[in-house]
Amino acid sequence: MPFACERCGALYPTHGTPFRCPACGGLYDQVAAPSFDLHQVEVRQPGLWRYRAALDLPDGAPRVWLGEGQTPLVWLNEDGIEVGLKLENLNPTGSYKDRGSAVLLSQLLGRGVREAVEDSSGNAGASFAAYAACAGVKARVYVPASASGPKLRQIQAYGAEVRAIAGPRSAAAAAVLQEAEAGVPYASHAYLPFGLAGIATIAYELWEAGFRSGSIVAPVGHGGLLLGVLRGFVALQQAGLVQQLPHFVAVQAAACAPLVKAAQTGAPIVEASEGQTVAEGVRVRSPMRGAAILRQAPAGQHDYLAVAEEDILPACQALARRGFYVEPTSALVWAALEQLRGKIPLPVVLILTGSGLKYAG
Repeated sequence: MPFACERCGALYPTHGTPFRCPACGGLYDQVAAPSFDLHQVEVRQPGLWRYRAALDLPDGAPRVWLGEGQTPLVWLNEDGIEVGLKLENLNPTGSYKDRGSAVLLSQLLGRGVREAVEDSSGNAGASFAAYAACAGVKARVYVPASASGPKLRQIQAYGAEVRAIAGPRSAAAAAVLQEAEAGVPYASHAYLPFGLAGIATIAYELWEAGFRSGSIVAPVGHGGLLLGVLRGFVALQQAGLVQQLPHFVAVQAAACAPLVKAAQTGAPIVEASEGQTVAEGVRVRSPMRGAAILRQAPAGQHDYLAVAEEDILPACQALARRGFYVEPTSALVWAALEQLRGKIPLPVVLILTGSGLKYAG
């Protein structure tokens, strides 16, 4: 399936790795949802690579694999509500980002890239650094100087060069653009659309685990996680494997909630203030995939919630008391559960995005 510019429709070139359209500056995206064929699932392949036929990779692209995918789905009965926890924190680098990184690095290798830059508050940078190390790609990662120490040490341990930028998350994004504009391949998890097909494999795994209908709750920063899962379920629906799409819930921290504000105002997307929050993974004031989520979420089957700052760490503690050690960004979905009680279809699947071992509280 090709990729194209959202603004002018120009197809992504077959060579090179522009992070935005050279003609108009627009964002590249998938032309359509992934295509899923149950008969093409390669059951002998490891992890998410069992779904290679749905990963939008060119013929001959190498497989970059560190053990990502096939994460557990654990069910709880929480005060009468059937709640499934999709443990994306158990991926190799400790976050769901590994699904996108595996596909991204495979794409980059197939295009001859041997050096690339990225910017990240932590999880995406750690994931990119790990998969770049596996692929033999020289990596440089721009991070906010305030990012959690464990994540910075993790990035450095993989051999990537870390450039810490003073100021908010957006300052690191601005700094990396200087290199990208100079021609260094920008392996952006936010700008490049390649990793979305990898994230969509969460939907395929949920289907294989028996999930057919209900609700999916996920934290939203740039929006790639929720958009990827949504498109994965669209692919399943088009394949005749689910009758209707789940109800989708996007959760953000109240300190930085642009998608929530856009939904409230009816705007195609807004830019929010970048307030302080322990949920650093969603501290994104202008989400790259936010407009796509607002356009493509099924009518009447989506909600956008903001979680108050004082509710985030208690949600972390509540999950830990049940045996699930996650970082604050992951705990947003648990904090949202009480607001959603009685309002969304059951069962509910919460996507736990990152390990608690990454958080220096």
